[in-house]
Amino acid sequence: MASLMPNFLSRFFRPFTSSSAMGLGPAEGGAQNIPDTAQKCTVAAGCFWGVEHLFRKNFGEQGLYDARVGYIGGDLNNPSYRAVCSGRTGHAEALQMTFDPSRLSYTTLLEFFYKMHDPTTKDRQGADTGTQYRSAIFYHSPEQEKAAKEVTEKAQAQWWKSGKITTEILEAGQWWDAEAYHQLYLHKNPGGYECPAHYVRNFPPLS
Repeated sequence: MASLMPNFLSRFFRPFTSSSAMGLGPAEGGAQNIPDTAQKCTVAAGCFWGVEHLFRKNFGEQGLYDARVGYIGGDLNNPSYRAVCSGRTGHAEALQMTFDPSRLSYTTLLEFFYKMHDPTTKDRQGADTGTQYRSAIFYHSPEQEKAAKEVTEKAQAQWWKSGKITTEILEAGQWWDAEAYHQLYLHKNPGGYECPAHYVRNFPPLS
């Protein structure tokens, strides 16, 4: 436990700066020349550092064009990390991915989402507690909504039988990029904090 404490405490000593709705440059995780056929997948699964890290690690060479961390689901414009951490904005720490649907399916991303975090702990992942750490899928089309509900039902019946999935399935609203220092955080800071609930479960394929 003692060896984990410095990483855990690192979450509370991050600088607080303003977020931006503007895009990111390549150094901050932005992607260039994304085709019009690309689609978005937006999910929340707790501290966004580990969520981004796991999705990039597993899909970076398999059709994932871009992945950026940010805030969604609340009612405050241009929220800062400090404001979101207060739990009063309604926003969740989230990941928005842009992917090539001819190489990587939306369903595959959602199945991985249910493997890499615990969707049965409401408003909490590991020691991180608050509505900003809730589990959620923010869909971008009726087709995505349908897929999200289907995957969630299967994950509940086949993977998470011992607890009730609390994941919200909501239409995606305004997205706000998180501060630049949050983007690719664990790539830039390999020893940084990773939520202990973020790891890939060895579940069998959904049927």
